[in-house]
Amino acid sequence: MIIRPALPRDAAEIAEITNSIIRETLITFTTTERSPEEIARDIDERGLAFQVAELDGRVVGYATYGGFRSGPGYAHSREHTILLASEGRGRGAGRALIRTLEEVARSQGVHVLVAGISAENPGAISFHAAVGFEAVGRMPEVGHKWGRWLDLVLMQKILAPE
Repeated sequence: MIIRPALPRDAAEIAEITNSIIRETLITFTTTERSPEEIARDIDERGLAFQVAELDGRVVGYATYGGFRSGPGYAHSREHTILLASEGRGRGAGRALIRTLEEVARSQGVHVLVAGISAENPGAISFHAAVGFEAVGRMPEVGHKWGRWLDLVLMQKILAPE
């Protein structure tokens, strides 16, 4: 398994992972699929803050972060996303991605990483707890997908300097 910065050429594989999760799960509340072109723009804009896990020459997962909230008071907080294809699960890809993303975040002056997790995704809640994130809140029924109201679990990790 190789963890490396995402490249625009990875956008189609990242779109496959993202769009299958959008179509098939309640992991994300969105129903709007993403194009490879949109993802390539995100990769260009985020630079090192967009990492991929590659296995046997294929992208099997990714992690990235962007703004948490607007305004200068939130300048050192970022919300992250980490998604894995089925072939990337259970192989340490998630841990390797989050570890690398945290290193990048620290180097860019990020103090807090935030995770907004669907309550329908207990595996992600357990994963984040195992890598040092703390549950800080639950927002009942803020999401809606497939005719259901969905809860959002908020977790965060304060990134201490290494």
